[in-house]
Amino acid sequence: MNQTVAIILLVLLTVAVLSFLINLYNKLVLLRFNVDKAYSNIDVVLKQRAGEIPNLVNVAKGFMNYEKDLLTRLTELRTVYNSTTDSDKKTEVANETSKALNSFFAVSENYPELKSNNNFLELQKRIFELENKISDRREFFNDSVNLYNIGIHEFPNVILAKMLGYKDKTLLAVTDQEKEYHGVQF
Repeated sequence: MNQTVAIILLVLLTVAVLSFLINLYNKLVLLRFNVDKAYSNIDVVLKQRAGEIPNLVNVAKGFMNYEKDLLTRLTELRTVYNSTTDSDKKTEVANETSKALNSFFAVSENYPELKSNNNFLELQKRIFELENKISDRREFFNDSVNLYNIGIHEFPNVILAKMLGYKDKTLLAVTDQEKEYHGVQF
């Protein structure tokens, strides 16, 4: 009878440990897929913004002869964004693109003839609309990333997460310019 009880206890303990590991694994998978979904939602808008950059650069080239470095940097960031598939790299590039666009629009204030160009004004309006969409989706994405990063560092999740190669994800940053309100006139 003692042997039977020992076998039953061993089986129950094995089932409990397996159940715990399965639940832990499923939680990590849920967190990872939630981040992937959130990124896919924001990636659509980031791609739209990247698609508008060549138009913006072409319109501005004729007016902003002294700002070629900034225009070149925007074009490079767009190329890198479109050519990479790594979501962390895309997030870093999106953060850099936001900063470069903010600098671009700040510098464009020095070019009255550019500010009065209808094509430029339409592109500026379109990009600001896309920035508002990005801002809306950034919160959900960053919440998902935060939960994922916490989840892979909690004990005992950290053990399984390290074995499975889970790594921290990068948050979409809010630039200092975005923290301030800029009343843009259209």
